[in-house]
Amino acid sequence: KRAVAVIEKDGYPDSVYMNAAKIFQGIHTERSKDKMLVRYGNNSESPMPAFKDEHSRRVSYELAFSALKYQDLLEEILLDSGVYPCQSIPDELTCLLVVMLYDLQDRKFEARKIFDEEEPVEEVQEIGHYLYSCKTKLAAALARCRIKYDALSIEHFVPETIWKQEQRVSALPFCVWINTFKISLEDVISNLETKGLTKVESVSDFDHYTYAMDQHCHDVLVFPSSLKEELLNLDLFADCKLLLQ
Repeated sequence: KRAVAVIEKDGYPDSVYMNAAKIFQGIHTERSKDKMLVRYGNNSESPMPAFKDEHSRRVSYELAFSALKYQDLLEEILLDSGVYPCQSIPDELTCLLVVMLYDLQDRKFEARKIFDEEEPVEEVQEIGHYLYSCKTKLAAALARCRIKYDALSIEHFVPETIWKQEQRVSALPFCVWINTFKISLEDVISNLETKGLTKVESVSDFDHYTYAMDQHCHDVLVFPSSLKEELLNLDLFADCKLLLQ
């Protein structure tokens, strides 16, 4: 878990970008020909993504859907900065360009760390170097978009319907499984109590530092959404004694 956090902070392995681009190819918003300024080519016959593990699958889909959520903004940044079109980048790699641009701005245009165990992919390396070489132009284009639309951050570019859905989801309580192969329910409760959490009867009784037992599954605990980030940094999660549902 700790190693994964480092990878996500500094970027992803090349295979994740390639898989995210393949996913994005199938889900991106198609424009009518008279409004098509960014061309995505046709990769309909390309093979399905091959994921090396479940974590790779999850982050690939997260990256692809993040790019989809901000597709309009990312396209505007590419066009306004003059980074797109580029003769050396064929239309078939535009999806890779977009998902890597999303990740670059998400890292505040900082360089991506390359890991020794990573198998490099030529297309990812080329587009990564190209985007990073244009980071000043891209950052300036993003700043102009924020001024143009009076947006405090990139989150303000999300359509209102999606923003409201995300607000509702972020407010929902979340569940965790107790990995009984590694720890008992009693030890989990004792550990949580030492950190100031109090058990309540149901989610309707939630305050900030509270939790409840699931009514049907005795190895599942429910927590208020406000505790999610704090709890995920506990050793209980890093050691896989608690598993996020």
